[in-house]
Amino acid sequence: MATAAPEGPEIIVADPTLLRAIVDSVGSCLTMCDTAAKCVGASSIPTQDAGSVTGMIGIHGNVSGFVTVNMAEAVAMAAIGGLLQDQFEKLTPQVIDGVGEMTNIIAGGIKKGLSGTSWGFQHVTVPSVIVGHNYQIAYSRGLEYLCVTFEQTNEETFLLSDRLIKVAISMLRL
Repeated sequence: MATAAPEGPEIIVADPTLLRAIVDSVGSCLTMCDTAAKCVGASSIPTQDAGSVTGMIGIHGNVSGFVTVNMAEAVAMAAIGGLLQDQFEKLTPQVIDGVGEMTNIIAGGIKKGLSGTSWGFQHVTVPSVIVGHNYQIAYSRGLEYLCVTFEQTNEETFLLSDRLIKVAISMLRL
């Protein structure tokens, strides 16, 4: 007598259009910042971000939502240092402004990558930057959410947590 296989947890696959738009946009932005990172994971379940610097920008059009770019201070200093051809030893107002600009560049790249798709959006807001730990973003039910994690290829940082960049998009179709 044959038995049915036990049912396991539902496997959710990332929307390939969203994933490609994020990966391409982050790659392009980091090239401008004279650094690189490899994609090491994707999740459709929101988690608390580990990095201490988060850029956030609203998106509007056929969808409404926002893009967040979370990173460790070491990543922010290295990336903005590359973008501005300068060196930063600590988090400064210039680095924080630069993270806002990185968020703008990444959101613009995602906008371009999603143009002509059902996820397309036409407008972005001015970016905001959150600095610090132990905050949470509450997400409404029914949003399409995708977070892609990247590991910066910085040999000078020992801890993995000091090399991570997480880019998330959460959207609701209008």
